[in-house]
Formats: sequence, C-alpha cells, structure tokens
Amino acid sequence: MTLTAAAPTRTNRALSVSLQGVGRAFANGAGAARPVLRDVSIDIVPGEIVALLGPSGCGKSTLLRQISGLDFPDAGEVSIDGSRVTGIDQRSAVAFQEPRLLPWRTIERNVELGLPKGTRRADGRARVAELLKLVGLAHANTLRPREVSGGMAQRASLARSLARNPGVLVLDEPFGALDALTRLRMQDLLLEIHAAEPATIVLVTHDVDEALYLADRVVLLGSEPGIDGATVRRIVTAPGDRPRDRGAAALAELRADLLDGLGVPSHHTAQH
Repeated sequence: MTLTAAAPTRTNRALSVSLQGVGRAFANGAGAARPVLRDVSIDIVPGEIVALLGPSGCGKSTLLRQISGLDFPDAGEVSIDGSRVTGIDQRSAVAFQEPRLLPWRTIERNVELGLPKGTRRADGRARVAELLKLVGLAHANTLRPREVSGGMAQRASLARSLARNPGVLVLDEPFGALDALTRLRMQDLLLEIHAAEPATIVLVTHDVDEALYLADRVVLLGSEPGIDGATVRRIVTAPGDRPRDRGAAALAELRADLLDGLGVPSHHTAQH
C-alpha cells in the first residue's frame, strides 16, 4: 500500500526554535544532581527538519520536553519564534513512539482531541476530515484503535498533533515501534505531511538512516570524556533535497561517520 498525502488546503507558519546554553540535571538515588544536558545550543530555522541522535540516556527526549514546555532547563533558554518557552506551549505539538490513542474513542474522535480550544464545531469537523485524508485514514474514521494496525494508529497520532496547527512539531521516536516496512512508508508520509502542512520538525531517533533520510541537519549529542551531561558533539548537514535516494553514496559516507560518533565503528575500521 502506498501512502500519499492529499493536497493541502491550508498553510501553517513554521516557527524558529532556539536553544541557548541549555542544561538540565536530575536527582540521583542519593539525592545529588546528575547532569543530563550541558550547554546545548542549537538554532533551528522555520520549516527545517532536525534529527537528534545520541546514545540511550543522553538526554534526547529531555531536550524535546524542553522545546515543548513539558520540562524546564536548569540553565540556558529555549525560545520559539523569538519568545521564551515558559510552559506547555500552544505553538508546538508532540507525538510519541506510542500513539496513545483513547481506546473508547473512534479514530476521528481521537484526532478531534488535538483541535485548539474554542474551535467551532463545523470548522473542527472539516479540519479533522482534512487531516484524516492527509494521513490516509479517511476510510477508517469510525474505527477504534483496537481495530487498526500500528501504522494506522501512528498516523492517527500524527493527525492529532497536526490538529493543533503547530508551528513546531516535536516527534519522539515516532516510528520506533513499527515494523521495518511500515517504518519506511511512514518516513515517506512524514515528508509528504511536511510539504502539505509546513512546520518546523524536531525528531528524536536511534536510526541513523532515518535521520539522514528525513532531516536537513542531524545533531549528534553525547558526553565528553570526564564531563557529565550530554552536549552537541557534531552537527551534520544532509546532502541534497528531500526526498533523498536512500542508497546514495553521500548518505552512506555520512552514515559511517555518524555511527563512528555513536561508538559503532564501520567494518572497515573494526578490521584495522
């Protein structure tokens, strides 16, 4: 099955994201503060797709929570469109690895949950129908989550996030729980959604190939020897325009470099 996004009938205004010197620490079992993020600075331009890569536990999801206002930095500042994020921010929307759909509501009613407060009933119905068509779920609007596949549930989750009309879309490993083929199809759908509903996207993934296929830039997070707390180790610009050729030689070279940065050397390096 090919997933094809419908033509857009509206345009969102993508917003910039700026992280300046962001730091975050959490208390450990002994009550002492353990730094998770340290001096993270990234400027993201409107409409850009940025992927965050790094070892497990390096603070990638914590950084997403700072952007969406679900958590607060201990140091530094996060801003969207030039104004500081001080709490849950209506300018951003979040989708997680698990779709988190309410099982007693239909797909259509789950997507409705993302609509801004005060949306007129008729406008809301039209917007939900538009989004379901965009993600290829118009035929499944009356089904409940238990009646759809994992990929369909994740598409419904994306539609719910888009219902807010966000300027920034924050995705925390959105395809991590899907099978390999569905994951590839969802990557293509995300690019189609981005073209139809322009928003700035910040994406956490553990998949280097996914990062290079989707993102304009890939941010490699990690800790420096002897220093607690992850920071920006490297920022890589992906070559060419989207959609990219998954088998391109330039992507293969960057893949090897990023894997090396993650502590996974190429076979060639491992043999010497």
